[in-house]
Amino acid sequence: MKQYPEILDALYEVLQPFVGEKGVVLSEDTALVGDLEIDSVKLLELMMEIEDRFDISVPINVLPDITTVKDLALKLEELLN
Repeated sequence: MKQYPEILDALYEVLQPFVGEKGVVLSEDTALVGDLEIDSVKLLELMMEIEDRFDISVPINVLPDITTVKDLALKLEELLN
């Protein structure tokens, strides 16, 4: 059973490559599309990475509700527990 802070830390690691040279400081309020410029192809790569990292399947129908790192962490916590 993973707790929110542990999930958040793991997400920061997974998201780090998406920061690149944008100079974005990852936080719970970081917008996946707006701040990290994650397009549909990058989103699929991110979801595959997350599914591998957490050994879960993320239903594609939840993606429209996820806009920030916090949204993603909360959804993962829900799916993991």
